[in-house]
Amino acid sequence: MSLFAEIIQGSVSQLWQSVVQALPAAVAALAVFIVGAALAVILNRVIIHVAAMMKIDEGMAKLEVNRAFGRTGLTLKVGPLLGWIVKWFFIIVALIAATDILHWEQVTDFLKQVVLYIPNVIIAVIILLAGIVLGTFVRNVVKSAVDAAGLASGGFLAGLAKWAVVVFSFMAALVQLQIAQNLIQTLFTGLVAMLAIAGGLAFGLGGREHAARVLDRLGKDISSEKE
Repeated sequence: MSLFAEIIQGSVSQLWQSVVQALPAAVAALAVFIVGAALAVILNRVIIHVAAMMKIDEGMAKLEVNRAFGRTGLTLKVGPLLGWIVKWFFIIVALIAATDILHWEQVTDFLKQVVLYIPNVIIAVIILLAGIVLGTFVRNVVKSAVDAAGLASGGFLAGLAKWAVVVFSFMAALVQLQIAQNLIQTLFTGLVAMLAIAGGLAFGLGGREHAARVLDRLGKDISSEKE
């Protein structure tokens, strides 16, 4: 047998031994991933079914959350959204287990970072949904108060109050996602300053006479109470 043939035979033999040694780990990793993926799909369907039974989407429709998302061209379905998050969470966990069996340390570390980031996504979604619900509630309160006071521009003030809450919640969600935190904080500070300046100008230019009447009435009430 020539030297070249011996080299080829030795290389093939070493390769075959490596495959044989790695085969049990590969089979175990594949089995773990398949089981994890199957469990993820089952949990996804269970969550969607439970959300449908609890009529969560109907409740969101009453709170006008779906309408708010619809204006942005998005359709919000809480059940499928939660199912999707849980499904991919378990799929990634199954991948972590599989790569750990295969001793792929770099891939395992990356997937662990992804899993640790998922709670931020869930909290950000909750913040955004809570902001939309709170914004709708604030709009209704402001609209009722302005209409009861007989003031004009009730719809404008109510809409402004609602979208101020929604914008703040959107910024808070982005901060939770660790997206451009410094920029979001700067924008938040600028927005608060803009609202304060706009309110001050509006009060200073258009509300001086009304404020004077209120203060004069308050002074008369205090004087009458002293007498």
